[in-house]
Amino acid sequence: MDPEVERYVAELIATAGDVLGDDLVGAYAAGSVALGAYQPGRSDVDVALLCARALADGRKRELVARLRHEVLPCPARGLELVVYHHEVARSGTPEPGFEVELNTGAGMPSRVTWSGDERPASDGRFWYGLDRSILHSCGLTLAGPPAGEAFADMTPADLRRLLVDALTWWLALPTPPGDEPAAGTEDAVLGACRALVRCRDGIWLPKVAAGRRVIGWGHPASGLIERAIAARHGGPPPGGRTARAFQQGARDGIRAML
Repeated sequence: MDPEVERYVAELIATAGDVLGDDLVGAYAAGSVALGAYQPGRSDVDVALLCARALADGRKRELVARLRHEVLPCPARGLELVVYHHEVARSGTPEPGFEVELNTGAGMPSRVTWSGDERPASDGRFWYGLDRSILHSCGLTLAGPPAGEAFADMTPADLRRLLVDALTWWLALPTPPGDEPAAGTEDAVLGACRALVRCRDGIWLPKVAAGRRVIGWGHPASGLIERAIAARHGGPPPGGRTARAFQQGARDGIRAML
């Protein structure tokens, strides 16, 4: 783990412990930190906390107040924190199911959602089941029981449905007309690669590693994927129309497995 992120996460867990006391039963890194793909200046710090019982509103608000970037500065683009009841984490549900969510940091809009039921469908309700699947498979345990025990995976059918939902959501985002290079298309392409790898090979990989694996399959869009990988290191991103076509093909292939 990046040393600066490691210090930050340790302070975050200590602060959460001050607020939650014995109700804090686990802390886990997800996303790029867990997958060994953290890039300073680009990546977020994704943390999941587990609590022993449902949180009262006052404790949620205190936790958010003390973990905001303005109070505990995040060294990354931002912090994406989600708190789950431990029974929800072990249930394998595809629903959001969280107690409270906090996005905060210098490089992202601040946002708090006070329960999973409040998460709007337009913002994507698929993130949480997919994140818990990643935590089950390769989450980094920071405190508490091993991530593979603390988080259950979904059924294959639920997982594929959420991946289809995720790709559909991405496809609905506005993109520039034509096929000029467009910011963010590299992540769109590589995210679709990661979904394909999870469905075909049953493993979660970082985006770049997933792209390289799909290239290794001899995929006809290997040139596009190589460009997306190069864009992660400063090269020009793929064109919007081409990236969308690749995403759509990935979505349709996964949908056919349902």
